[in-house]
Amino acid sequence: MHQISVYQPDLSGNETEYVLECMNSTWISSKGEFIARFESGFANFVGAGHAASVCNGTVALHLALLVLGIGEGDEVIVPSLTYIASVNAIRYVGATPIFADSLPDTWQIDPADVERRITPRTKAVMAVHLYGGACDMTALSELCSRHDLRLVEDCAEAIGTLYNGRHVGTFGDVATFSFFGNKTITTGEGGMVVCKTAAMDHSIRHFRGQGLAGDREYWHDVIGYNYRMTNICAAIGTAQLERVNDILRQKKWLAQRYHEALIDVPIQFQALTAGESPSYWMVTILTPASTDRDELRKKLKSAGVETRPVFYPAHTMPMYAQGHRRFPVAEDIASRGINLPSWHQLSSEDIEGIADVIREFPWSIS
Repeated sequence: MHQISVYQPDLSGNETEYVLECMNSTWISSKGEFIARFESGFANFVGAGHAASVCNGTVALHLALLVLGIGEGDEVIVPSLTYIASVNAIRYVGATPIFADSLPDTWQIDPADVERRITPRTKAVMAVHLYGGACDMTALSELCSRHDLRLVEDCAEAIGTLYNGRHVGTFGDVATFSFFGNKTITTGEGGMVVCKTAAMDHSIRHFRGQGLAGDREYWHDVIGYNYRMTNICAAIGTAQLERVNDILRQKKWLAQRYHEALIDVPIQFQALTAGESPSYWMVTILTPASTDRDELRKKLKSAGVETRPVFYPAHTMPMYAQGHRRFPVAEDIASRGINLPSWHQLSSEDIEGIADVIREFPWSIS
Protein backbone atom coordinates (compact mmCIF):
# COMPACT_ATOMS: atom_id res chain seq x y z
CA MET A 1 0.00 0.00 0.00
CA HIS A 2 1.26 3.50 -0.80
CA GLN A 3 1.72 6.02 2.02
CA ILE A 4 -1.65 7.38 3.19
CA SER A 5 -1.88 10.49 5.37
CA VAL A 6 -4.68 11.34 7.76
CA TYR A 7 -5.48 14.52 5.84
CA GLN A 8 -4.15 16.61 2.98
CA PRO A 9 -5.31 19.98 1.65
CA ASP A 10 -6.99 19.94 -1.77
CA LEU A 11 -5.78 22.93 -3.82
CA SER A 12 -7.09 21.78 -7.19
CA GLY A 13 -9.46 24.68 -7.84
CA ASN A 14 -8.86 28.39 -8.45
CA GLU A 15 -6.43 28.81 -5.55
CA THR A 16 -3.36 29.53 -7.69
CA GLU A 17 -5.25 31.91 -9.98
CA TYR A 18 -6.67 33.91 -7.09
CA VAL A 19 -3.38 34.08 -5.19
CA LEU A 20 -1.62 35.35 -8.31
CA GLU A 21 -4.39 37.89 -8.83
CA CYS A 22 -3.90 38.99 -5.24
CA MET A 23 -0.14 39.30 -5.68
CA ASN A 24 -0.47 41.22 -8.94
CA SER A 25 -2.77 43.68 -7.19
CA THR A 26 -0.04 44.16 -4.50
CA TRP A 27 -2.78 43.91 -1.83
CA ILE A 28 -1.25 40.99 0.04
CA SER A 29 -1.76 41.92 3.71
CA SER A 30 -4.97 42.66 5.61
CA LYS A 31 -6.74 44.70 2.91
CA GLY A 32 -7.98 43.62 -0.48
CA GLU A 33 -11.06 42.37 -2.29
CA PHE A 34 -10.69 38.71 -1.36
CA ILE A 35 -11.19 39.38 2.35
CA ALA A 36 -14.67 40.81 1.78
CA ARG A 37 -15.47 38.11 -0.79
CA PHE A 38 -14.48 35.32 1.57
CA GLU A 39 -16.31 36.82 4.54
CA SER A 40 -19.57 37.39 2.67
CA GLY A 41 -19.36 34.02 0.93
CA PHE A 42 -18.80 32.19 4.21
CA ALA A 43 -21.61 34.07 5.96
CA ASN A 44 -23.94 33.01 3.16
CA PHE A 45 -22.73 29.41 3.31
CA VAL A 46 -23.44 28.98 7.03
CA GLY A 47 -26.48 31.28 7.11
CA ALA A 48 -24.93 33.74 9.56
CA GLY A 49 -25.72 37.41 9.76
CA HIS A 50 -22.09 38.46 9.91
CA ALA A 51 -18.66 36.86 9.45
CA ALA A 52 -15.27 38.39 10.28
CA SER A 53 -12.09 36.68 9.11
CA VAL A 54 -9.12 36.26 11.43
CA CYS A 55 -5.64 34.74 11.27
CA ASN A 56 -6.51 31.40 12.93
CA GLY A 57 -9.21 29.53 14.78
CA THR A 58 -7.70 30.04 18.23
CA VAL A 59 -7.78 33.83 18.05
CA ALA A 60 -11.36 33.50 16.76
CA LEU A 61 -12.24 31.89 20.11
CA HIS A 62 -10.38 34.61 22.00
CA LEU A 63 -12.33 37.34 20.20
CA ALA A 64 -15.63 35.50 20.71
CA LEU A 65 -15.12 35.47 24.47
CA LEU A 66 -13.86 39.07 24.52
CA VAL A 67 -16.93 40.48 22.77
CA LEU A 68 -19.21 38.64 25.20
CA GLY A 69 -17.48 40.47 28.06
CA ILE A 70 -16.19 37.31 29.68
CA GLY A 71 -13.22 37.89 31.98
CA GLU A 72 -11.67 37.61 35.40
CA GLY A 73 -13.87 35.82 37.92
CA ASP A 74 -16.13 34.24 35.29
CA GLU A 75 -16.48 30.53 34.57
CA VAL A 76 -17.03 28.97 31.16
CA ILE A 77 -18.19 25.36 30.91
CA VAL A 78 -16.34 23.47 28.17
CA PRO A 79 -15.97 19.78 27.28
CA SER A 80 -12.78 18.19 28.48
CA LEU A 81 -12.72 16.12 25.29
CA THR A 82 -11.65 18.85 22.88
CA TYR A 83 -8.58 20.31 21.23
CA ILE A 84 -6.67 22.39 23.76
CA ALA A 85 -7.35 25.70 21.96
CA SER A 86 -10.95 25.67 23.18
CA VAL A 87 -9.77 25.68 26.78
CA ASN A 88 -6.77 27.96 26.38
CA ALA A 89 -8.92 30.74 24.92
CA ILE A 90 -10.95 30.80 28.14
CA ARG A 91 -7.76 31.43 30.09
CA TYR A 92 -6.69 34.15 27.61
CA VAL A 93 -9.55 36.35 28.87
CA GLY A 94 -8.79 35.53 32.52
CA ALA A 95 -11.82 33.26 33.01
CA THR A 96 -11.81 29.76 34.48
CA PRO A 97 -12.59 26.70 32.35
CA ILE A 98 -15.01 24.31 34.05
CA PHE A 99 -14.90 20.90 32.42
CA ALA A 100 -17.88 18.76 31.55
CA ASP A 101 -17.94 15.14 30.46
CA SER A 102 -19.04 13.79 27.09
CA LEU A 103 -21.80 11.52 25.88
CA PRO A 104 -20.59 7.94 25.27
CA ASP A 105 -22.20 7.56 21.83
CA THR A 106 -21.87 10.94 20.05
CA TRP A 107 -18.79 12.01 22.10
CA GLN A 108 -20.24 15.54 22.28
CA ILE A 109 -20.58 17.54 25.50
CA ASP A 110 -23.19 16.08 27.87
CA PRO A 111 -25.92 18.72 28.52
CA ALA A 112 -26.90 17.07 31.79
CA ASP A 113 -23.33 17.29 33.05
CA VAL A 114 -23.16 20.91 31.88
CA GLU A 115 -26.13 21.74 34.08
CA ARG A 116 -24.51 20.04 37.06
CA ARG A 117 -21.45 22.29 36.65
CA ILE A 118 -23.33 25.62 36.72
CA THR A 119 -22.46 27.94 39.62
CA PRO A 120 -23.21 31.61 40.36
CA ARG A 121 -19.94 32.43 38.54
CA THR A 122 -20.88 30.64 35.32
CA LYS A 123 -21.06 33.12 32.44
CA ALA A 124 -21.08 30.93 29.33
CA VAL A 125 -21.12 27.46 27.85
CA MET A 126 -18.80 26.53 24.97
CA ALA A 127 -20.25 23.86 22.69
CA VAL A 128 -17.49 22.14 20.70
CA HIS A 129 -18.79 20.27 17.66
CA LEU A 130 -16.32 17.39 17.74
CA TYR A 131 -14.90 15.72 14.60
CA GLY A 132 -17.60 17.05 12.28
CA GLY A 133 -20.54 16.03 14.45
CA ALA A 134 -22.98 18.31 16.24
CA CYS A 135 -23.76 18.93 19.89
CA ASP A 136 -27.36 18.76 21.11
CA MET A 137 -28.06 22.42 20.44
CA THR A 138 -31.71 22.17 21.46
CA ALA A 139 -30.75 21.08 24.97
CA LEU A 140 -27.83 23.49 25.27
CA SER A 141 -29.78 26.49 23.94
CA GLU A 142 -32.65 25.79 26.34
CA LEU A 143 -30.26 25.35 29.24
CA CYS A 144 -28.42 28.60 28.51
CA SER A 145 -31.69 30.50 28.12
CA ARG A 146 -33.02 29.15 31.40
CA HIS A 147 -29.86 30.04 33.33
CA ASP A 148 -29.18 33.33 31.47
CA LEU A 149 -25.84 32.11 30.08
CA ARG A 150 -24.07 33.02 26.86
CA LEU A 151 -23.56 30.24 24.31
CA VAL A 152 -20.37 30.01 22.26
CA GLU A 153 -20.04 27.47 19.44
CA ASP A 154 -16.59 26.15 18.52
CA CYS A 155 -17.16 24.93 14.96
CA ALA A 156 -13.48 24.47 14.04
CA GLU A 157 -14.12 20.86 13.01
CA ALA A 158 -17.67 21.27 11.74
CA ILE A 159 -17.67 23.20 8.46
CA GLY A 160 -20.71 21.81 6.64
CA THR A 161 -22.34 20.22 9.69
CA LEU A 162 -26.09 20.79 10.07
CA TYR A 163 -28.36 20.43 13.09
CA ASN A 164 -32.10 20.31 12.42
CA GLY A 165 -31.43 21.77 8.98
CA ARG A 166 -29.36 24.74 10.20
CA HIS A 167 -25.60 25.05 10.00
CA VAL A 168 -23.87 24.78 13.36
CA GLY A 169 -22.60 28.17 14.45
CA THR A 170 -26.00 29.82 14.04
CA PHE A 171 -27.48 28.73 17.38
CA GLY A 172 -25.25 30.52 19.89
CA ASP A 173 -24.46 34.14 20.60
CA VAL A 174 -21.21 33.84 18.67
CA ALA A 175 -19.37 31.04 16.85
CA THR A 176 -15.91 30.33 15.48
CA PHE A 177 -14.43 28.34 12.62
CA SER A 178 -10.93 27.23 11.66
CA PHE A 179 -9.28 26.99 8.24
CA PHE A 180 -6.05 25.28 9.25
CA GLY A 181 -4.49 23.03 6.61
CA ASN A 182 -6.25 19.90 7.87
CA LYS A 183 -9.75 21.39 7.94
CA THR A 184 -12.54 20.71 5.44
CA ILE A 185 -11.62 23.93 3.63
CA THR A 186 -8.38 25.73 4.33
CA THR A 187 -6.61 29.06 4.03
CA GLY A 188 -3.35 27.58 5.33
CA GLU A 189 -3.89 29.34 8.63
CA GLY A 190 -7.11 31.20 9.27
CA GLY A 191 -10.37 31.44 11.12
CA MET A 192 -13.76 33.13 11.14
CA VAL A 193 -15.99 34.63 13.84
CA VAL A 194 -19.69 34.63 13.00
CA CYS A 195 -22.46 36.40 14.88
CA LYS A 196 -26.01 37.69 14.49
CA THR A 197 -25.79 41.42 15.20
CA ALA A 198 -24.00 44.28 13.47
CA ALA A 199 -22.94 45.68 16.84
CA MET A 200 -21.14 42.48 17.83
CA ASP A 201 -19.54 42.19 14.38
CA HIS A 202 -18.27 45.77 14.71
CA SER A 203 -16.75 44.93 18.10
CA ILE A 204 -15.05 41.81 16.72
CA ARG A 205 -13.51 43.84 13.87
CA HIS A 206 -12.48 46.58 16.29
CA PHE A 207 -10.56 44.15 18.51
CA ARG A 208 -9.00 42.18 15.63
CA GLY A 209 -7.48 45.34 14.07
CA GLN A 210 -5.40 46.66 16.99
CA GLY A 211 -8.36 48.54 18.45
CA LEU A 212 -8.17 51.17 15.71
CA ALA A 213 -10.91 53.79 15.92
CA GLY A 214 -12.96 54.02 12.76
CA ASP A 215 -13.11 57.80 12.55
CA ARG A 216 -9.50 58.84 13.25
CA GLU A 217 -6.24 57.62 11.70
CA TYR A 218 -3.76 55.88 14.01
CA TRP A 219 -6.05 56.42 17.00
CA HIS A 220 -6.61 53.31 19.13
CA ASP A 221 -9.31 53.52 21.79
CA VAL A 222 -9.13 49.95 23.20
CA ILE A 223 -6.40 47.38 23.68
CA GLY A 224 -6.71 45.47 20.46
CA TYR A 225 -4.95 42.60 18.71
CA ASN A 226 -3.34 41.94 15.36
CA TYR A 227 -5.69 39.11 14.46
CA ARG A 228 -6.48 39.98 10.85
CA MET A 229 -6.48 37.53 7.94
CA THR A 230 -4.32 38.36 4.94
CA ASN A 231 -5.75 38.92 1.49
CA ILE A 232 -3.63 36.00 0.22
CA CYS A 233 -5.18 33.63 2.76
CA ALA A 234 -8.62 34.93 1.88
CA ALA A 235 -7.90 34.33 -1.81
CA ILE A 236 -7.22 30.66 -1.03
CA GLY A 237 -10.35 30.53 1.12
CA THR A 238 -12.49 32.05 -1.62
CA ALA A 239 -11.37 29.34 -4.04
CA GLN A 240 -11.91 26.63 -1.43
CA LEU A 241 -15.40 27.87 -0.67
CA GLU A 242 -16.34 27.52 -4.34
CA ARG A 243 -15.87 23.74 -4.00
CA VAL A 244 -17.02 23.17 -0.43
CA ASN A 245 -20.20 21.32 -1.36
CA ASP A 246 -18.29 18.94 -3.64
CA ILE A 247 -15.75 18.31 -0.87
CA LEU A 248 -18.54 17.61 1.62
CA ARG A 249 -20.21 15.14 -0.76
CA GLN A 250 -16.90 13.31 -1.17
CA LYS A 251 -16.38 13.19 2.59
CA LYS A 252 -19.84 11.71 3.10
CA TRP A 253 -19.04 9.04 0.53
CA LEU A 254 -15.73 8.34 2.29
CA ALA A 255 -17.44 7.84 5.64
CA GLN A 256 -20.06 5.54 4.11
CA ARG A 257 -17.34 3.42 2.52
CA TYR A 258 -15.54 3.07 5.87
CA HIS A 259 -18.77 2.04 7.58
CA GLU A 260 -19.48 -0.56 4.90
CA ALA A 261 -15.92 -1.91 4.85
CA LEU A 262 -15.75 -2.29 8.65
CA ILE A 263 -19.31 -3.41 9.35
CA ASP A 264 -18.26 -6.76 10.90
CA VAL A 265 -15.28 -5.44 12.87
CA PRO A 266 -15.65 -4.97 16.67
CA ILE A 267 -15.11 -1.22 16.61
CA GLN A 268 -17.37 1.73 17.40
CA PHE A 269 -17.92 4.72 15.10
CA GLN A 270 -18.98 8.13 16.37
CA ALA A 271 -22.79 8.19 16.57
CA LEU A 272 -24.97 11.03 15.32
CA THR A 273 -26.83 13.45 17.55
CA ALA A 274 -30.58 13.38 16.80
CA GLY A 275 -31.20 15.89 14.01
CA GLU A 276 -27.56 15.99 12.93
CA SER A 277 -26.26 15.92 9.36
CA PRO A 278 -22.49 15.46 9.87
CA SER A 279 -19.66 16.78 7.75
CA TYR A 280 -17.34 13.87 8.66
CA TRP A 281 -14.27 16.04 9.15
CA MET A 282 -12.62 12.99 10.66
CA VAL A 283 -13.69 9.36 10.46
CA THR A 284 -12.90 8.15 13.95
CA ILE A 285 -13.23 4.74 15.59
CA LEU A 286 -12.99 3.34 19.10
CA THR A 287 -11.22 0.03 19.57
CA PRO A 288 -12.83 -2.51 21.93
CA ALA A 289 -10.16 -1.96 24.59
CA SER A 290 -7.52 0.67 25.25
CA THR A 291 -4.82 -2.01 24.95
CA ASP A 292 -5.74 -2.43 21.28
CA ARG A 293 -5.47 1.23 20.29
CA ASP A 294 -1.71 1.74 20.15
CA GLU A 295 -1.04 -1.72 18.73
CA LEU A 296 -3.52 -1.13 15.89
CA ARG A 297 -1.90 2.23 15.15
CA LYS A 298 1.50 0.51 14.94
CA LYS A 299 0.11 -2.11 12.58
CA LEU A 300 -1.43 0.56 10.35
CA LYS A 301 1.78 2.59 10.39
CA SER A 302 3.80 -0.43 9.27
CA ALA A 303 1.38 -0.73 6.34
CA GLY A 304 2.00 2.91 5.37
CA VAL A 305 -1.17 4.30 6.94
CA GLU A 306 -0.94 7.38 9.15
CA THR A 307 -3.43 7.67 12.02
CA ARG A 308 -3.83 9.98 14.99
CA PRO A 309 -5.14 9.44 18.50
CA VAL A 310 -8.28 11.12 19.74
CA PHE A 311 -7.52 14.27 21.75
CA TYR A 312 -6.26 13.79 25.28
CA PRO A 313 -8.89 15.23 27.65
CA ALA A 314 -7.91 18.75 28.65
CA HIS A 315 -8.33 17.99 32.35
CA THR A 316 -5.35 15.60 32.09
CA MET A 317 -3.00 18.33 30.84
CA PRO A 318 -0.51 19.62 33.46
CA MET A 319 -1.87 23.18 33.50
CA TYR A 320 -5.47 22.01 33.97
CA ALA A 321 -5.01 18.88 36.11
CA GLN A 322 -5.52 20.44 39.53
CA GLY A 323 -8.01 18.80 41.83
CA HIS A 324 -7.70 15.23 40.52
CA ARG A 325 -11.11 15.38 38.83
CA ARG A 326 -12.24 12.46 36.72
CA PHE A 327 -14.33 12.53 33.57
CA PRO A 328 -14.76 8.83 32.83
CA VAL A 329 -16.46 9.05 29.44
CA ALA A 330 -13.93 11.51 28.02
CA GLU A 331 -11.06 9.43 29.40
CA ASP A 332 -12.47 6.22 27.95
CA ILE A 333 -12.98 7.70 24.47
CA ALA A 334 -9.51 9.21 24.50
CA SER A 335 -7.92 5.91 25.47
CA ARG A 336 -9.57 3.96 22.64
CA GLY A 337 -9.97 6.47 19.82
CA ILE A 338 -8.20 6.60 16.46
CA ASN A 339 -8.61 9.14 13.64
CA LEU A 340 -8.44 7.22 10.37
CA PRO A 341 -7.21 8.81 7.11
CA SER A 342 -10.05 11.18 6.19
CA TRP A 343 -8.83 12.95 3.07
CA HIS A 344 -11.84 13.24 0.79
CA GLN A 345 -9.91 12.12 -2.29
CA LEU A 346 -9.01 8.68 -0.96
CA SER A 347 -10.01 5.94 -3.39
CA SER A 348 -12.13 2.85 -2.77
CA GLU A 349 -8.90 0.85 -3.05
CA ASP A 350 -7.27 3.00 -0.35
CA ILE A 351 -10.17 2.49 2.02
CA GLU A 352 -10.32 -1.24 1.32
CA GLY A 353 -6.59 -1.54 2.01
CA ILE A 354 -6.96 0.27 5.34
CA ALA A 355 -9.96 -1.89 6.21
CA ASP A 356 -8.01 -5.05 5.41
CA VAL A 357 -5.36 -4.13 7.99
CA ILE A 358 -8.02 -3.40 10.62
CA ARG A 359 -9.96 -6.60 9.87
CA GLU A 360 -6.82 -8.70 10.30
CA PHE A 361 -5.95 -7.19 13.68
CA PRO A 362 -5.98 -9.68 16.61
CA TRP A 363 -8.40 -7.96 18.97
CA SER A 364 -7.94 -8.53 22.69
CA ILE A 365 -11.74 -8.68 23.07
CA SER A 366 -13.62 -10.77 20.51
